[in-house]
Amino acid sequence: MKALVQRVTEASVDIGGERVAEIGAGYLVLFGVTHGDTEADAARLAERLFKLRIFEDDAGKTNRSIVDIGGSVIVVSQFTLYADTAHGNRPGFSAAARPELAVPLYESFVAHLRELLGAERVQTGRFGADMKVRLLNDGPFTVELAS
Repeated sequence: MKALVQRVTEASVDIGGERVAEIGAGYLVLFGVTHGDTEADAARLAERLFKLRIFEDDAGKTNRSIVDIGGSVIVVSQFTLYADTAHGNRPGFSAAARPELAVPLYESFVAHLRELLGAERVQTGRFGADMKVRLLNDGPFTVELAS
């Protein structure tokens, strides 16, 4: 399980011309699932994201969490985090979990985040949809969390 966390000043997700998610300061999280991932991995990754300190304090150090800044999160499913580009120019995606495993773990990750941050501060894209994701990356600051 991977979460590519992008610190943003704003982000949004549109599907079919409809805005389905929009936040100000916080995280845009691209979330991927691989074979063997579990509910425990989803809970642990949500907890790590909740505690992650990548916002600057008054001294300019990355010492503040999403809670400290009152930020929000958008979680977007992203099977391409498990792309294999080792053989040729066309990526393979066999390491990405099938929807039967990925959807429940994506939903579990989101549910855990909502328990930690509050439902109103966690938004999502739509699993498997063709999404238009916009963000203003703050820094830019992007980190990968893995279970």
